[in-house]
Amino acid sequence: MKTKTVKDIMTPLSEYGTISAEATLYEAAVALDKARQEFEQDCSRHRLLLIVDVDGEVLGKISQLDVLRALEPKGENVANSRSLRRFGFSRGYLKPMLMQCRFWEQPLMDLCKAAGRLKVRRLIHTPLEGEFVDENASLAEAIHQLALEHHQSLLVTRGKEIVGILRQRDMFREVVETLSACEL
Repeated sequence: MKTKTVKDIMTPLSEYGTISAEATLYEAAVALDKARQEFEQDCSRHRLLLIVDVDGEVLGKISQLDVLRALEPKGENVANSRSLRRFGFSRGYLKPMLMQCRFWEQPLMDLCKAAGRLKVRRLIHTPLEGEFVDENASLAEAIHQLALEHHQSLLVTRGKEIVGILRQRDMFREVVETLSACEL
């Protein structure tokens, strides 16, 4: 039996929606909402968009959470609070920082008006080394990256080219199928 690799369960880039880095946050939100509606109709669909440059090269990805974070610029200071919890900081310790940000200070309409004109390029974070996985990597290596680094998905590469996305849910499905085949 052939040992599966990342490329056997990844989703090719061609199946993902894309958005230009020059698009506005409003345009991204509308596109993400369309992706959400398609996902609700067919759970195999995707809920994030790939951000591309003028040459169609993938620069990063944008999710619903990224849109929400863009509405509260002060939130950048504590956006990585989940990461901080991994290092032993409790929710109680982080709560005062969140209170200082005062996410609720302005009406939603005002936040949306201000953020709606932001360009998607301002939301791109350069993917870190741990957010890429080679298409020929073992599934065990992919599990390690997803679990230890708390990623929902990894960008799959062939050399320097991004060729697909490995989603956490696809990796989980593969694990469940493998566990079932083990006759535990």
